[in-house]
Amino acid sequence: MAAEVSRSGAGSPGKIRIAGIVRESIVDGPGLRFVVFCQGCPHSCPGCHNAATHDFSGGYDCEIEKILSAIEKDPLLDGVTFSGGEPMCQPEGFYELAREIRRRFPQMNIVTFTGYTYEELEMLAAENPDLQGLLDLTDLLIDGPFVEAQKDLTLRFRGSRNQRILDMNATRQQKKPVLAEEYL
Repeated sequence: MAAEVSRSGAGSPGKIRIAGIVRESIVDGPGLRFVVFCQGCPHSCPGCHNAATHDFSGGYDCEIEKILSAIEKDPLLDGVTFSGGEPMCQPEGFYELAREIRRRFPQMNIVTFTGYTYEELEMLAAENPDLQGLLDLTDLLIDGPFVEAQKDLTLRFRGSRNQRILDMNATRQQKKPVLAEEYL
C-alpha cells in the first residue's frame, strides 16, 4: 500500500496531475465548492463513477498557481474539494495546494475524498510528511473505497454506506476518527 500512495502523478514541484476541475459544485461537500479531480487511482473500485480517472498516465499536468487563480475568481465559494482519482497518490502537490488555499483563502474549508480509510492513512502518514500535512489541512475527510454492493444514492457527499465523513478537526483533537454528524 505505501508504494501506491507514493505514486506522485506529475511529480513536478508546483504541479499536480488532474483529470479536470468543476468550478462550482454543490454535491462534493458542504456549500458551493471548487472541485479538483486528480488523475490516477490504485483502487479501481467496481462501479466507480470516475473510472476515467484511474489511469495514472491519463489527464494532464496542471500548475497549482493556475488552480489558485481560478479559485480566486469566484468570491462565492465556500471551499475546495480534492477528489479523484486518489489525491493521496499525489500528497506533495495536494499538500502544496492545500497550504496555499489556507494562506490565500483562510475562510474556505477543504474536503478530501480518498479510497483509503483514515486508519490506513494514519499509518502511511507516519512515513510521509506531505501526506500528514494534507491530512492536517483537511476539514472533512470522506474515506473508504466505493463498494458497489453498498451503493446508496440517498447519502450526502458519498456513494456507498461504508464510506465515512470524518470531522478532521474533532478527529485531531480526540485522536480517533470522529464522524461529522451534521452530514449523516
